[in-house]
Amino acid sequence: MRINADFSQRVAVHFDDIPWVQSPAAGVERKMLDRIGEEVARATTIVRFAPGSSFSAHTHDGGEEYLVLDGVFQDETGDFPVGSYVRNPPTSRHAPAAADGAMILVKLHQFDPEDRQTVHVDTTEAQDPHLPLYSDPHEDVCLVNWAPGLEVSFTAEGGAELFVLEGSYQDGDETFGRWDWLRLPPGGQLDAKAGPDGARVWIKSGHLTEMVKN
Repeated sequence: MRINADFSQRVAVHFDDIPWVQSPAAGVERKMLDRIGEEVARATTIVRFAPGSSFSAHTHDGGEEYLVLDGVFQDETGDFPVGSYVRNPPTSRHAPAAADGAMILVKLHQFDPEDRQTVHVDTTEAQDPHLPLYSDPHEDVCLVNWAPGLEVSFTAEGGAELFVLEGSYQDGDETFGRWDWLRLPPGGQLDAKAGPDGARVWIKSGHLTEMVKN
């Protein structure tokens, strides 16, 4: 399966424009943003867990990175409410569940194979303009709060992904609202203006150069 698999192109996915697709696990649905592979895949996905749903225990050979968008996501290590940012590195293993339901943005098989660092960050209280979440030579991950009307321009030298958590912004003639996703290729340009309520945006950058080389 290949979805938005040309990483040399700008890609925009608006939450309301794509359907939920049932996963192999009962009560678990997905909106696929990009994907290379079948059930074991390099993938960026919004996943919705119905109350009481779960996955059987599994190992993430390529790592798992997620941000909780709604509800409470759970595994053996604890409960992760809205705003939790988690990195489970390659070789990590867990059995995820959501007793009361949850929705997450999750990225699979996108780690440095040698990464063994587990990361848990609660982003809910952060109101600073820029909250670093993770950084290494391979990538940079942060959460930004843009004030209403703020203009933001940058060139994504190593590519970038932007996911709106609250508010909205405009890039050219396109408006990005809550849970909309934009992927810029290496060298892509962002010329954004935050909406009237500002914007809270999760940004991952610097990680797509190898995808274009490949």
